[in-house]
Amino acid sequence: MELDGRVAVVTGGTRGVGAGIARAFARAGATVVACARRPPEVPLPGVEFARLDVRDAAGVGEFFATVASRHGRLDTLVNNAGGTPRRLLREAGPERHARVIELNLVAPLTASLAARPYLDASRGSIVMIGSVSGARPSPGSAAYGAAKAGLESLARSMAVEWAPRVRVNTLVLGMVRTELSALHYGDEAGIAAVGRTVPLGRLAEPSDAGDAAVFLASPRAAYISGASLLVHGGGERPAFLDASTADPPGGPAVEEVRRRRRHDA
Repeated sequence: MELDGRVAVVTGGTRGVGAGIARAFARAGATVVACARRPPEVPLPGVEFARLDVRDAAGVGEFFATVASRHGRLDTLVNNAGGTPRRLLREAGPERHARVIELNLVAPLTASLAARPYLDASRGSIVMIGSVSGARPSPGSAAYGAAKAGLESLARSMAVEWAPRVRVNTLVLGMVRTELSALHYGDEAGIAAVGRTVPLGRLAEPSDAGDAAVFLASPRAAYISGASLLVHGGGERPAFLDASTADPPGGPAVEEVRRRRRHDA
């Protein structure tokens, strides 16, 4: 198995993307500890659950010490816990937006600092779960997008400071189909319509994120650190293409221009 004998912690690993990542690590042979404030609604085969609020610095420190003591090592930390409600900036006070930044940026820093001594001992790695929201406007989730942008920067700095013993990378996710997709994309028709805007024709599944995270944690990525791996199905189709009245590539007007150029030559 790819990660046989390794020990991995996945924060927020009980549902959605986190559960997909935890399952993927378990399939790859790792001992997996998924921590979250609530246990999974459906048990995850091969995944150990631990109750933890990643915003509690003292609790986070105790948690990693317990994991290392119980399992004898720690090889990978996947900082997945995060998220945000859909909320325009004017719809909430600064304390609400600060909590989003705390969960999506400060908590991964807290977990990484607590895990670092154990990862250093095993020459392990950290995988930050980023988002395309960190690289484009994110109306309705501006604080989340800002936190994810900061998370990528944090990962690049960590990769330099903690090299060569600990590798740090970011998995930059596009839109993923989870239990909460309806909150952002609507009903099944809305989810399907949003999926059609992705070049690969669908939203990602949690397993897509899981497989990519396993790769970044595996020996196959031994020389990859400080990198951002885009898992977004090709990104977003530029809006101007749908608004433009010009012929598409290969259209009659384009072919006529080419014909004239060949004739003039």
